[in-house]
Parts: sequence; structure tokens; C-alpha cells
Amino acid sequence: MQMELHTGIELAVALTHQTTLPDLLKTATTQLENTFGLTRCWALELDLSGRTLHSSDLPEPGEFDCGDFSHPFAHLLQTSKARELTRAASYRLDHPGFQSLIEASDRPNSLWLEPLRGDDGRTLGILVLCRDQTDWSGITTQPLYRGLLQLLTHHWIAQLQSRDQVWQRRLLKRSLDNLHDAETVRKRCENLAQTLVGPSETLTSLRAQVVRAAGSQLSVLVQGETGCGKDVVARGIHELSDRANGPMVVVNCAAIPDSLLESELFGHTKGAFSGADQAKEGLLAQASGGTLFLDEIGDMPVALQSKLLRVLESRQFRPLGAQKEQHSDFRLVAATHQPLRQSIEDGSFRRDLFYRLSQFPLQITPLRERLDDLEALSRHFIRLYTEREGAGPLGISSHALRALKTYDFPGNARELRNIIELACLQTPAGDDIQPEVLRLTDLLAEPCSTEPCSGGVHSSEIAAVPGVDDIRDLKAAAQAFEAEIIRDRLRQYGGNRAQAAESLGLPKRTLAHKCLKYRVIEA
Repeated sequence: MQMELHTGIELAVALTHQTTLPDLLKTATTQLENTFGLTRCWALELDLSGRTLHSSDLPEPGEFDCGDFSHPFAHLLQTSKARELTRAASYRLDHPGFQSLIEASDRPNSLWLEPLRGDDGRTLGILVLCRDQTDWSGITTQPLYRGLLQLLTHHWIAQLQSRDQVWQRRLLKRSLDNLHDAETVRKRCENLAQTLVGPSETLTSLRAQVVRAAGSQLSVLVQGETGCGKDVVARGIHELSDRANGPMVVVNCAAIPDSLLESELFGHTKGAFSGADQAKEGLLAQASGGTLFLDEIGDMPVALQSKLLRVLESRQFRPLGAQKEQHSDFRLVAATHQPLRQSIEDGSFRRDLFYRLSQFPLQITPLRERLDDLEALSRHFIRLYTEREGAGPLGISSHALRALKTYDFPGNARELRNIIELACLQTPAGDDIQPEVLRLTDLLAEPCSTEPCSGGVHSSEIAAVPGVDDIRDLKAAAQAFEAEIIRDRLRQYGGNRAQAAESLGLPKRTLAHKCLKYRVIEA
């Protein structure tokens, strides 16, 4: 009795010292083998779903499907009663996993299968005892054996609770992190809405993409029509990134002559070429630690594109005339209004550079396709004007907003800003902008006559369509031809714009814009 007590204390101490469930189960099975002279002992853990028994000590796959009744463990879990299994009976079972367990146990004459349950009735797993003697009562009825099982299940439950708490803390942390990330994105989108203005669904989505792009180091390619705000997007990416405290270097590839663009980007040493009286640091070097914004990248010469591609891949470059390469840690944002895929087909833009630039592509929708943003943008430009000039209009009237919605804005937000600022100049401080000061009919139109044309339609003095030999200005000739067709079609339908637009295959709004453009208006 004293020997049994001493052994029990040793086993209890050994179990208590284990800090993880795998260590606990390994210690328990080893102690049971040594204490009771077993050939092997296995502890199969029931997973949280209650569908699978598994043990990392077993040969692959080391698990048993609890719904598969071709092995005895499924029956044992259903009955919750311990049982003996002889070698003869085990041979009749053709379950490969169970046969692997028998092989790993050196094919004992007898197995004792004991389900383990916690005090709360929760099934923890199954204990498998293996030996050659078939009489198990000498072991399973011993107080030491029953006490060890009770101690094992107690610590097993404690380990599971500890593991559950760890998982809960991890889940809570992950949830809080996600909430924090979502809140961060929301706040950044709100900040971005101060410059990338507009409530439309399209612009809301764009702001979210800009925030995501800012959080990465991927190269960003911003595509959109002239005047749609590509520079605003680029600035937003820089200011919301972790490089916001670094420089933002802007290069307009269309504004710098081809012969100078390489020198501007890479820099040069003194005497590198005629006129290089002193060394000059290039824009690539200046952008280190910040953002390099290559605007109108579609206008970059093909020869320089290949050099830029190498820089993007290695962040290494060599100034003109230099012997050694330099390194620059910059983040690239590029923009263009040109259809680069078409340029690739034409051979004017490298396909590999396109894919390198567009790791994170952004597309800006033209203003004419998101007229829901007109009012917010107009008021934003009025506010900027007032802040700059110290005084200005109070706002913009609903009639003026309706007039703006009839216009297609080929120049996008930049054109809208010009229209609004001119209207601000002509509106008394404190008043609202009215339709007549928007001067939409003057846009893109030549000085015109007020002489009425036949059919009750007035037209501008866009010159009459000249003969082929007399054409000196192709654009003016094309406009005159288009205006003449519109006048003729309006005359044909008695000034009915809807019918005229339908006959020309145009949306009514587009025809209205062209009538304003060429001052073809109803009498």
C-alpha cells in the first residue's frame, strides 16, 4: 500500500508538471506503461467537433473518423463503456488505421479500450492499453489506476480550458484588430474625401482602393481621362502611406523634352555631356524614402522605358557619366490618360513595363459618368476659391446645377473647376452662382453670329463647310461639318432634339452638349 501511494504521488507530480496537452498525454501513457507493465499505451484525443479521434504518436494518418463503425472506437464513444478486444477479434477488423495501431503496438494479445470523460460529462478521448495477458481486472480495478485516470482527466480538462482561453484571446485580438483596421480605413477614406470629393458609389469605391494601395508597397498605375484627378489620387496614396514624411517627386513625362528626360530622372556628373557644367542629382535619387510620381507615363520614350524597367526591378540606377550605380528606395505611382494596352499593340509602350507598373491598377471614371458628384465638387471648388481670394459666392443655385448636368465635361473635374472659378469671379460675394454666369455656351465655341438659320434654329459663325482644297484647319473643318449636320437634322425635325438625336444615333444629352458647343439653339 505504501509502495502504491509513493508511485501514485510520483505519477501525480509528473502529470502536474506538464504545460501542454500533448506533453500531458505523452507523460500519462508512458507512466501507465511503466507502472502496469503494458507493451504500449495510446491516448486518442477527440477533436472539438467530436468527429475525429487523433494522436500525434500514431503512424500516419493517425486519426479515426468517429462516424466510421469499421473500427471499435466509434462503438466505444456511443456506449461510453470500456471493453476488452482480443487479438483474434482485432484481426477481423479490416480498418487500415486500426490495423496500423495494432502493428505499432507489436500485435498484443489483448487491448483494453477506456473512454475518458470529464466531470461535466464531456468526452475527452479514448485510452488504449496493450499487453499480452487477457485479464484486465487486476489493473482496471486498482485504486491507483482509477485515481490516475481521474487525475489525467482533471488535467486534460484544465489544458483544454487553457487552450480555449488562448484561442478566445486570439479570436478577440483578431476581431479587435479587424475592427481597428476597418476604423482606420474608414477614417482615412473620410480624410481622403476632403480632396477626392464626391458621394457617388464609384468615387466611394475609388477612395477605398486608394487607401488599400497606400497601405502597400506595390507600384500603382492610375488611368483616366485628362483632368479627372489622377494627380489628386497620387497625392492621396503618398499622404496615406508610411512614406508620407518623405518627399513626393512629381515628373511630367509629357512636359520634359525626350532629350532631357533621362538626365532629369537619373541625374548626371559634371562633364557628362555638352553643357553639363556641374553634377546634378536626378529625380530618382531625390525620391528616395518617398514617392516618385511619373505623370503621363504613356509619353515616355521607348528607349527610356527599358531603363526604367530595370530601375523598378533593382532600385539601382546610374547617373549619366557616372561609373558606379546608386540605390534609391522609392515607391512608384504612375499615371496616364492614354490607353496603354493599345500603345502596347502599337509598339509605343513596353508590355513588361506595363505589367510592372500596374501591380495595383486604379481607374478613374470620367465626370460625365458620375454626375452625382457635380454638386459636391462644385461646392468644393467654391470653397477653395473663397479661401484663396478671401471672399466669394455663398454657393450654387439648383438652376445652375441643372445646367451643369447638361454638359459632358470633356475636361472632367479640371474643366469644372475652371467653370466654377470663372463663375465665382462674376458672382457677388454672398450670392449663389446662377446659370448665366457659367457661360457653358461659350465653351469650345468660336465667336458667333446671332443670325437665325432656317427652321427656327440659330447657329454660330462656325465657318461654312469648305471644299476639300480650301481646308487649312482640319479640326475647324470637322466641327463645321458636324454643326452643319446637326442644323440640317434639327431643321428636318422642326427643332425636336429628341427626334434629331435618335436619327443620329446620339443620346439626347450628347446632342444638347453639341448644340451648346456650336451654339446651335432653338429659336
